[in-house]
Amino acid sequence: MDRFVWTSGLLEINETLVIQQRGVRIYDGEEKIKFDAGTLLLSTHRLIWRDQKNHECCMAVLLSQIVFIEEQAAGIGKSAKIVVHLHPAPPNKEPGPFQSSKNSYIKLSFKEHGQIEFYRRLSEEMTQRRWENMPVSQSLQTNRGPQPGRIRAVGIVGIERKLEEKRKETDKNISEAFEDLSKLMIKAKEMVELSKSIANKIKDKQGDITEDETIRFKSYLLSMGIANPVTRETYGSGTQYHMQLAKQLAGILQVPLEERGGIMSLTEVYCLVNRARGMELLSPEDLVNACKMLEALKLPLRLRVFDSGVMVIELQSHKEEEMVASALETVSEKGSLTSEEFAKLVGMSVLLAKERLLLAEKMGHLCRDDSVEGLRFYPNLFMTQS
Repeated sequence: MDRFVWTSGLLEINETLVIQQRGVRIYDGEEKIKFDAGTLLLSTHRLIWRDQKNHECCMAVLLSQIVFIEEQAAGIGKSAKIVVHLHPAPPNKEPGPFQSSKNSYIKLSFKEHGQIEFYRRLSEEMTQRRWENMPVSQSLQTNRGPQPGRIRAVGIVGIERKLEEKRKETDKNISEAFEDLSKLMIKAKEMVELSKSIANKIKDKQGDITEDETIRFKSYLLSMGIANPVTRETYGSGTQYHMQLAKQLAGILQVPLEERGGIMSLTEVYCLVNRARGMELLSPEDLVNACKMLEALKLPLRLRVFDSGVMVIELQSHKEEEMVASALETVSEKGSLTSEEFAKLVGMSVLLAKERLLLAEKMGHLCRDDSVEGLRFYPNLFMTQS
């Protein structure tokens, strides 16, 4: 403990806070001492301990004073600890809590956990030795006491410098991130061109490719995306943009709709379309506005809103009567079904399954039993039996 010196706890210029942890007790070797509940801070240059009740009680030891560290696992009634082995105290050391100590190590006891992450970060600092590359004020390097009349770079000037350094680092990180993003977008365009080429080959050699291979190719192509997604930059933000978007939606969604029985919820459509568009994400509002134009543009799809407010996209060829007749047949075979059971049988989402059953009920083909066990649908025998 004689390696620790009293400190104000303020960080010096070029010194950066790495991690902090509350509820840390310090042992001098194996001996318990009065510093039993404090916040332990790790900076690039020091270990700082501040009493949680009395913030004036603050002490620190330089990382350059540490020889090595080791972990000590928690036991029954004992918290996990980090053992810090230290070099001997220098002869010209500043005043601290102990002037001498027989122990060459201290223990840091973590009563509120957090020792694993703290040990990892401390090990990193000991390996990187950043205090050698970023020198701080003379008082930290030599452990001499404060000299009269020397102005330390703390306070407003120090804070302004640190903020400026942080801003420059942030700007640099953002620039690098956008460079990576640009490279990714260039590669994405190449992949989409490749997907179009594969799609054309599938059409040319339809008879030479099995059905399973075709399905697999289609899933790969869908994940690759759209070659030239409609954007506001190209078509502006008015009606023209939504019209072009509606046409593109019709091209994207026709095959998935046919594979899903001719109907999809707008939520599924939103996920599918944005997955295909890659970086050029579509807002929910733009999707709804484009879908409202599908029927007016005489495209093979249309937007439908159920009485409950649920919005779906369906094929123009999708017939309501066939949908209701299919639901009635399935319920009649089983005697009664909930929307969850019906969804499993027909292979669709619970939301769409419920809407289909409610539609059949509205048309008089089904009736309901709404009890504590949930909503269950039965064939309407008044319609089928005299």
